Amino acid sequence: MLSDIEIAQQTTLAPIETVAEKLEISKESVELYGKFKAKITLPEDKKAPLGKLILVTSINPTPAGEGKTTVSIGLADGLKKIHKNAVLALREPSLGPVMGLKGGATGGGYSQVLPMEEINLHFTGDIHAITTANNALSALIDNHIHQGNELGIDPQQIIWKRSLDLNDRALRHTVIGLGNKAQGVPREEGFDISVASEIMAVVCLARDLSDLKSRLAKIVIGYTYESQPVTVHDLQVEGALALLLKEAMKPNLVQTMEQTPAFIHGGPFANIAHGCNSVVATKAALRLGEYAVTEAGFGADLGAEKFLDIKVPNLEKAPDVVVVVATVRALKMHGGLASDQLENINLSALEKGFANLKKHVQNMQKYQLPVVVAINEFATDQTSELSLLQKLCQKIGVKAIRSSAWAEGGMGAKDLAQTVVDTINQQKADYKRLYQDYLPLEDKIKKVACEIYGAREVSFETNARKQLKEFEKNGWDQLPICIAKTQYSLSDNANLLGVPDDFVLTVREIVPKMGAGFLVVLTGNILTMPGLPKYPAALNMDIDVNGNASGLF
Repeated sequence: MLSDIEIAQQTTLAPIETVAEKLEISKESVELYGKFKAKITLPEDKKAPLGKLILVTSINPTPAGEGKTTVSIGLADGLKKIHKNAVLALREPSLGPVMGLKGGATGGGYSQVLPMEEINLHFTGDIHAITTANNALSALIDNHIHQGNELGIDPQQIIWKRSLDLNDRALRHTVIGLGNKAQGVPREEGFDISVASEIMAVVCLARDLSDLKSRLAKIVIGYTYESQPVTVHDLQVEGALALLLKEAMKPNLVQTMEQTPAFIHGGPFANIAHGCNSVVATKAALRLGEYAVTEAGFGADLGAEKFLDIKVPNLEKAPDVVVVVATVRALKMHGGLASDQLENINLSALEKGFANLKKHVQNMQKYQLPVVVAINEFATDQTSELSLLQKLCQKIGVKAIRSSAWAEGGMGAKDLAQTVVDTINQQKADYKRLYQDYLPLEDKIKKVACEIYGAREVSFETNARKQLKEFEKNGWDQLPICIAKTQYSLSDNANLLGVPDDFVLTVREIVPKMGAGFLVVLTGNILTMPGLPKYPAALNMDIDVNGNASGLF
């Protein structure tokens, strides 16, 4: 069996100019990055009609695999098979997971976006630009303190961290400025992975360069000795940061294996950020396609909730349908089956694990949106289990369509595509946000925790309780919330699979992200700088004398 990278390397790609021509993008709007990648600059046209928006999400991820990106790509190719004009809008992969445990984010098998190696590595340099802007701000903060500290910034209350697009646990807690006076002011520091940087979120939510600059100016970097917030605007460096991000704001155009256009732009994690690709890329897909297929990171409790409560108000367009991806294997794990037993037929484990899928479906229906379930097929799936899963979905009133996009590309997702189109035509979406921004901050947190996660109650640690009062005093409590928690469970405990129903969500810290326009609520032991596993994927990566990569997945 060929690996993903071998399949990708055997695929003939169309020149990216040809892909742009299919979308009727003018040559003046296309900036080439080699033969198969381009940045696109679309003129502002608020009156342009928008296509239908399809949001792809999933159950809570497991080691068994769900294949949300593979299904998203296959669905777009499947729409093309039924003669629909579809455009993809996905996130950029982060080098941390690529070289760590999770791998890339370009799909798999015969349902991939290409060029796979370039997208999974440095791509067009967007994440590097975001990292540079993030660290430029850090350098400017420390220089301001070193040069006299006119703003009275308290080094002990700086909340802005440096960033790196790799998993490096040794950088979670550091000390900088050691040495003599010329080396700067010593203080504790730490690194976030770049995709957790607020600048990543800002780039993904900004409408244009003017909005980008305005959002950058609002970023809170820390506090004065009198505990007053200090912003980027106070430092007067929003212009410099925007300049570093000028090219990164432009969405990247690539293609699927079947030459369906795909915008890949922005990459915030969904467990520690809002987990959606950029507003400008999604808007471009909506303007250029009859159907825009996009995905939200991790399970529907994280990425989809944040898409619907944070991104939609900025995008000014709600999904017309939500596709929830599940696999028989993953549901059996949620039903208590061990990973080495997944290939054995176990209908009882499947039925028990189905509760996780049911919860996510019902959560999406709370937003008054139509839902379709996509069953991502594996070669080891048994007919009896697939049939049972479809019957269980039928009992809760949703259609469950089998997708074999990994093995068959667009043809394998043709039935799914037709069902999605029929659902859009037959069921009207009537989007209703879960909460309004004017709700008290504590109530918003409880609403997501109890209604989406199923928590019995929410516990606030002493520091978080203090922050609730501080943020209300600062007027920050009117912002939406972005809860950071484990992706593996509906709870904040990664070991509680299925649908935990008697747990307390513990909030330990709330971080203001004024530029992004939301508050990050840290729960459990969630980390903003991941670590590498014992045997990272990097150990299998190589390149031959001709420049051909291997080991990427």
